[in-house]
Amino acid sequence: MEAAKRNDVKTLKHLGKSLNVNAKNVHNRTALHYAVAGKNKEATQFLLQRRVKVDQKDKYGMAPIHLAAWFGSLEILKLLVQAGAEQKVENEEGLNIMQCAAINNHTEIVEYIINDMQMKELNKEDQSGHLPFALAAEHGSIEMLKMLMEPYNMATMKPNKRGDTPLHLAARNGHLDAVQLLLQSFDTRDEVNMDGETALYQAADNSQEECVLALPNSCSFGDLSLVQLLLEYNAHTDVQNQQLEAPLHLAVKNGHIPVIHSLVAAGCNINVRLQTALHLSAELGRTEVVEMLLKSGVDLQIRDRQGKTALGVAARANEVIIVDMIIKAERYYSWRKANPELNESVHSEHPLTFKLDHRNETKQLRSAAWRLAYELLKPGDWKRLAENWAFTKEQVAAIEDQWTGQRSYREHGHRMLLIWLHREELAQTNPSKQLYQELILTGNRKAAGTFNRHKRKIKLAQYIVSLSPYHQLPFV
Repeated sequence: MEAAKRNDVKTLKHLGKSLNVNAKNVHNRTALHYAVAGKNKEATQFLLQRRVKVDQKDKYGMAPIHLAAWFGSLEILKLLVQAGAEQKVENEEGLNIMQCAAINNHTEIVEYIINDMQMKELNKEDQSGHLPFALAAEHGSIEMLKMLMEPYNMATMKPNKRGDTPLHLAARNGHLDAVQLLLQSFDTRDEVNMDGETALYQAADNSQEECVLALPNSCSFGDLSLVQLLLEYNAHTDVQNQQLEAPLHLAVKNGHIPVIHSLVAAGCNINVRLQTALHLSAELGRTEVVEMLLKSGVDLQIRDRQGKTALGVAARANEVIIVDMIIKAERYYSWRKANPELNESVHSEHPLTFKLDHRNETKQLRSAAWRLAYELLKPGDWKRLAENWAFTKEQVAAIEDQWTGQRSYREHGHRMLLIWLHREELAQTNPSKQLYQELILTGNRKAAGTFNRHKRKIKLAQYIVSLSPYHQLPFV
């Protein structure tokens, strides 16, 4: 067998009559298997002359003629046919020589089978229901796909036993060129398999970024190019599988930001099903995804099967940053709804974001909010302020869910103040003045006085900075 692997005919001859050409190893393979797999023509010829069993199958049902088709050795395939090899032989999976060649894009083998062997009847299904055309699509064999379409007219979008069409198979495996060819050649987009999945769904569930735009199979693993391609051909973005997951849910679950962006830009329904993409991303702590969905205007009031909004889900998962982001969005959109005369210029100076604010220009005000929460407010004070500022009971409860000890109220108050500042800045109000007045109204005169003095320090510091822009102040 080793000599057959090396195409060492000299050693094979030297063994002479002592050579058992039909000896099998633990895999049931003979020397002929290895000679054919290695495309070793001379060793193959020698073994055929010694009357080797030409149709011996290995443990997987692979005969030497399968291997000739699989590895694309036309000369050896012809030798095996001349030696009387069984031409319709199938392996354990029901694959014949045409299917083996289709998988590996060996067009010359298929041409020989059809034109010379006159065996077009090998265009049949394997045990999983795959025709050669489907297998070529599954493995991205572009030249094979083209040849089977024209001139042989063997192209078909017939699904396999799981309901997967060639488009599903190409999308799932990230074969962008194959997906594009199929979309151009067939009027097929949104067929679903037995799991209720379209090709876009599988592209969204695919790990290869080149293929994400080819329908649901592309969205789960983040196959971006494929997803985009499928969207260009008007693939349906909201088809749900048996678990009621749309491509967007898969992309969110796997954190594929570019795919999510493509689906949202294509107009997918971001509120599809009770557990929306926002519920899912909040539970998984996907901050970037939450930001994208919040800016897209997702419905924040939808409740899942447990009766929870996305805010409730984030609070339950102890995703503090996401809790605050959602509350900011709720207050922002509520303010916009109450002021329909406002246009996008309200946040033209700084892009709209619901993330934590780390800008230098707000540093002093954020510092004042921290001092107020941690040094001046007493337990319960922050809730009175929140009530005055129209925070809902659910928003207050979501903030309060975070527990850091007996003095958790300090962190709660700090978070509430930063959330409040977010909308006040967008509304272009004077938050320092308003905060001072609210402290007076809620009976916190001492805190108001201290805050007022701190506010004057902030103004003085800002004035000094404006005079000396390169001076780094130690004041916080």
